[in-house]
Amino acid sequence: MKEQTKDNKWVRIESDSIGSKEIPVDAYYGINTLRALENFSVSPFRVHPELIKGIAAVKKAAAITNFELGLLSEEKARAIQQACDEIMTDQLEIEWGLDALQGGAGTSTNMMVNEVVANRALTILGKAKGSYDYIHPNDHVNMGQSTNDVYPTALRIAVIKLLEPLTQSFASLQQALQEKEAEFAGIIKLGRTQLQDAVPITLGQEFGAYAEAIGRDRWRLYKIEERLKHINLGGTAVGTGLNTKRVFIFKICQNLRRVTGISLAHAENMIDITQNMDIFVEVSGLLKAASVNINKIANDLRLLSSGPRGGIGEIKLPEVQAGSSIMPGKVNPVMCEMMNQISIEVFSSDHAITLAARDGQLELNAFTPIIAHKLLNAMEILKKGVDLFVEKCIKGIKANRERCKEILETSLAQITALVPYLGYDICSKLAYELLDSNRSLKELLIEKNLLSEDETKKILTTENMTRPG
Repeated sequence: MKEQTKDNKWVRIESDSIGSKEIPVDAYYGINTLRALENFSVSPFRVHPELIKGIAAVKKAAAITNFELGLLSEEKARAIQQACDEIMTDQLEIEWGLDALQGGAGTSTNMMVNEVVANRALTILGKAKGSYDYIHPNDHVNMGQSTNDVYPTALRIAVIKLLEPLTQSFASLQQALQEKEAEFAGIIKLGRTQLQDAVPITLGQEFGAYAEAIGRDRWRLYKIEERLKHINLGGTAVGTGLNTKRVFIFKICQNLRRVTGISLAHAENMIDITQNMDIFVEVSGLLKAASVNINKIANDLRLLSSGPRGGIGEIKLPEVQAGSSIMPGKVNPVMCEMMNQISIEVFSSDHAITLAARDGQLELNAFTPIIAHKLLNAMEILKKGVDLFVEKCIKGIKANRERCKEILETSLAQITALVPYLGYDICSKLAYELLDSNRSLKELLIEKNLLSEDETKKILTTENMTRPG
């Protein structure tokens, strides 16, 4: 029913079991969304768009299924499908203002999509928004569903959708590191353990190790997709399938596969999928593992590029912005610092996801919304961060060959290569004597008649000192 308020604004009146509310006459949302907006306005964080698209995909698959089962007319089914398509392709211009941190296990988000789809379907058919006697958010859009099967299914779809581009970003990072491995293959330098001089290594070998670690992360993220494809759609409230036909459960899974292009599978135990969120903890754990490796790489690059005069300075990072408002010429490793902070964000999100998944009780986890918020945003910022890290840092790294040579030749690293020829005790004495003198190792060896010049050259070659194994 359309009414005009005292301030001359047109509204429609919607009611629920609690009471009635005035809704702006042109709003796609309804009373459930309005109550949620009023109840959960606590943060600047909004429900992630991929989760909304995942829910819209479920609604479309449900409309197709209910039409096939003779439960929904063709006209209504087509209008609902079109509304869902517009949401999934960002064609529907609407502000999804619902707070991500909401109570109710995601019911508010599910009802928001139900109401928007219903009202958009009504306008497609030339009817006024709020004409729920024709297309109802619950009776038609949500037919055969419950938040408790829609929300976890949509979250799995959203995670899978974000996994592919994230995996590609890690592949790009791995490739960029491998290219640097090849570029720096012939540059011998000082290797360090516990930040102390150790043995020689090539700069290429260091970058090759980084590439291997990122390759493992890429593979783990790629493989987790298979375990995300089991869904509980049709399980409704607690996974038992209350108020649904058994044929609906299998048909909606088939239709959702077609809608999403993802090879989803009906879970053997829908009660398990409804109440347990451990799969999202597993995904988050892989993000954390990947962030551990990225954080290590970023820290190493900061150390190796430190200086330019007072630090190690074996590599030079791309200069992307001025580093100080007071110190002229100062340039900071800002892209590495960005990745350090993204890693911290992923670590903290993982902890929140772990706690939320742990605290679910009995047949449902009420804290799935924060799992969705933390996981989807962690995936998104990690993907964007890695892309920037590759383009603005890794690809532009340059080696300082002279500095690498200088540090190596004035260190004790080469002495370790002599242990098989001279023994540990003699090499230890050489090390202390070398520290107290201005002579090179080669000069000391020849002076003490420990090795000939030819023997010294043969032992202290790049190939001999840096070969694996």
